[in-house]
Amino acid sequence: MRISTAQFFESTSTTYQNNFSSVIKTQQQIDSGVRIQTAADDPVGAARLLQLQQQKDMLGQYTTNMNSIKSSLSNQESVLDSINTALQKAGELALRAGGVIVDADRTAIANELGSIEDQVFSLLNSKDASGNYMFSGSKTDTPPYTRNNDGTYTYQGDDTQLNLKVSDTLSMASSDTAKSFMENSVNTGRTQATLQPVLDADGAVVPDNGVVSVSSGLITSSAVFNKSFAAGQPYTLELTSSTQYKLTDANGKDVTSEVPGNGVFDSTKDGGHSVSLRGVSFDINLNLKDVAAADQDAAVAGHSFTLQAKPDTFNASRTPSNTSTAQVTGSTVTNESTYSDSFPGNGAVIKFTSDTEYEVYAQPVTDSSKSIAKGTLTDGSLNAMGVKLDFTGAPASGDQFVVSKNNHQSQSALDTISQLRKALVIPSEKDPAAQQIQKDAINTAIGNLKNASTSIDAARGSIGARLSAVDVQSDENISLGLANDSTTAAIGNTDVASAATQLAFQKSMLEASQLAFVKISQLSLFNQL
Repeated sequence: MRISTAQFFESTSTTYQNNFSSVIKTQQQIDSGVRIQTAADDPVGAARLLQLQQQKDMLGQYTTNMNSIKSSLSNQESVLDSINTALQKAGELALRAGGVIVDADRTAIANELGSIEDQVFSLLNSKDASGNYMFSGSKTDTPPYTRNNDGTYTYQGDDTQLNLKVSDTLSMASSDTAKSFMENSVNTGRTQATLQPVLDADGAVVPDNGVVSVSSGLITSSAVFNKSFAAGQPYTLELTSSTQYKLTDANGKDVTSEVPGNGVFDSTKDGGHSVSLRGVSFDINLNLKDVAAADQDAAVAGHSFTLQAKPDTFNASRTPSNTSTAQVTGSTVTNESTYSDSFPGNGAVIKFTSDTEYEVYAQPVTDSSKSIAKGTLTDGSLNAMGVKLDFTGAPASGDQFVVSKNNHQSQSALDTISQLRKALVIPSEKDPAAQQIQKDAINTAIGNLKNASTSIDAARGSIGARLSAVDVQSDENISLGLANDSTTAAIGNTDVASAATQLAFQKSMLEASQLAFVKISQLSLFNQL
């Protein structure tokens, strides 16, 4: 095979150029410290570097999320601490009110409670640095609580916690909802005692002489109450003398023997007049200061009280966009069985499709929701799901009303403080019935505020645990970041010592190719003549 001078010249030139390119590339790797300049340098290594860069970006986002969680939880913990301090102060005022006998002093305590109520209401509606409500769940643009016209409070948020990822496998809640630590506090005052009419020999009602009263009761054990008390209600407590009583359940069965003391009480001794019945404690109070000792048994005997859980109540509100002025003013359970089976646990929405026809939907209402009941407004009332609702004013087509139920199983601290404040302003110095109302409100408030503080302490404990978990995960992510940097350096960075050796070899090859090129380029037949 013949090799022409041009071919030989071109081959030698290409070799020289390749050696020169190798020297330049190695020199760039040494100067920049980066071994893989392009994907062609190391396709496998380049793919691995892309994966490592994605992991590094994710670790950076996790760090941002953790900083956001720590800031949010720290702010919430501070607000909860302030709320807890306010509730403890309210509890102290409730204890003080129990020993006050002058109306003016009780009014002063009520005024102080009003200030605490406003403070707690404001704290629960706190916003974060971004202007979002802290305790509304996912409804960050909606204040958690609103004050109703009757002085009660309604929670408007949801029970959805906001979560952020802090690692590939772990998400962490950055918020707590007010529903979790305010609405779920056990209500100790969810029972009542009702005086039954006393009849004379002719069957006429005898006016109440105010010598006997029974407290509304306090829950001492929710588990026992739910298991035993509810099954036997309503109970009848019948006073047979000034020191004895008899208890029967709804079926007429005598359950007096279940109560410590077996039907004997002493109204003059502290704790001696309590009736502990299936998880509920009632107090029998006698006002016999104007009754002669010989007549006290006769004055007390015959008084009878019904003991039972408070019936469910309803809170109804109209939608602001309603075109009519109609309001829901009354509510009654007409069919207990239907009500228990069909009334939505989260409340119902009533939509009027005409001026008289309506449809009922379960909350929350979505575009795909289907009505669970429908009917026609009759004589200003509607009956649905075992509940009768009374309206004032005529509803218009398109009007909506939200109806939520209260089974008294739990009660927010806001409502507890509000109820105590209202009870304390009732004049009661010469009114035994009002005094009993105040005593019940005070006892209930003491227990409920204690339960509310316990719930808030649990929420603060959860926040502390999450903050600790964030610190642990932060250390783990830092370790992953260091490992990421080490692996990235091992794959992508230049080994200077190896590259320097390779550069020296490449330079030698380049010099040799230069000399060969010079020699070959000078070859000619004339040189041999």
